[in-house]
Amino acid sequence: MAAVPAPPPGAGDRPRQPPPAPRPCPWALTEAYDVALLDLDGVIYVGPRAVPGAPGALAAARSAGMRLAFVTNNAARPPVVVAAHLRELGVPAADTDVVTSAQAAARLVRGQVPAGAAVLVVGGEGLDVALREVGLRPVYSAEDQPAAVVQGFHPDVGWRLLTEGTLAVRRGLPWVASNRDRTVPTARGLAPGNGLLVAVVAEATGRQPQVAGKPEVPLHREAMLRTGARRPLVVGDRLDTDIAGARRAGADSLLVLTGVTDPPALLAATPACRPTYVAADLHGLLTPHPEVVPDGEHGWRCRDWVASASQDSGRLTLAGHGSAEDGLRALCAAAWATDPDLPGTSDEALSRLEW
Repeated sequence: MAAVPAPPPGAGDRPRQPPPAPRPCPWALTEAYDVALLDLDGVIYVGPRAVPGAPGALAAARSAGMRLAFVTNNAARPPVVVAAHLRELGVPAADTDVVTSAQAAARLVRGQVPAGAAVLVVGGEGLDVALREVGLRPVYSAEDQPAAVVQGFHPDVGWRLLTEGTLAVRRGLPWVASNRDRTVPTARGLAPGNGLLVAVVAEATGRQPQVAGKPEVPLHREAMLRTGARRPLVVGDRLDTDIAGARRAGADSLLVLTGVTDPPALLAATPACRPTYVAADLHGLLTPHPEVVPDGEHGWRCRDWVASASQDSGRLTLAGHGSAEDGLRALCAAAWATDPDLPGTSDEALSRLEW
């Protein structure tokens, strides 16, 4: 059996500073990392349909020896339902491969209340199942003497449940939110997410919840506990949750451009939201990632592309040829090295890339 290569420098270590450019990896990421902690919405599927090519890429990653864990901020569905959906899409997944923000939230609550305590659920089945898993009793009324409140996205949450949550939170009970995502992707576009529902209760009570999901660390910790990962790679489509969460947890990350984040948003990423690697889709797990190096006084080269940013205006330019991914990696380096106070523009440079 071939020896497993050592991870790239810094893999799995807590980052000390944001990357000046996407990091190179001389091997496929499947060889450098033992577990992929994969976001779902916008990475593997959007609504009921698989992202094109995602099932095949994940099958190849698994065949190469990488373990897959499916880590989602969405607390609406329990793992058994999520895993069944993945299998319907052609992605082999056991129920135990799925880790949800509901599970992370339940663990947070369990650390603050007695075993068997009642917990008011402002959410749905995903939270109900997760609470029972840790020995707590879900209730849906503030009159049931709950010891804590847990809130997570579910499409059926409405005024009645928000009112019950508000009444209980006003009593000073521990309050845990599965996540604060302002939007949730659907087949028809972005829809209001749990963060907006949490904001209703926060506005009505003057309190803020503890948060379990990305970008906070509890969901990452839950995934690590359940998978036993030693060299995890976080894979996601959102800068403010997936990538920021990976950086907070000291993990490397791969951003794929099949969901929320587009190239202009990536170029404008703040240091706390910059990914370790960038790829168009999940096939980025299966290939080495090229080096991005300085080229001249203000330029950055990735293979046959050279990107630079004007030191006066921040305007980005791109010259060369090759894959769009390599051109985008060069542009990332140029944009991230630019004075953050400069406005910068990228439309003209990005127009040279064909996705």
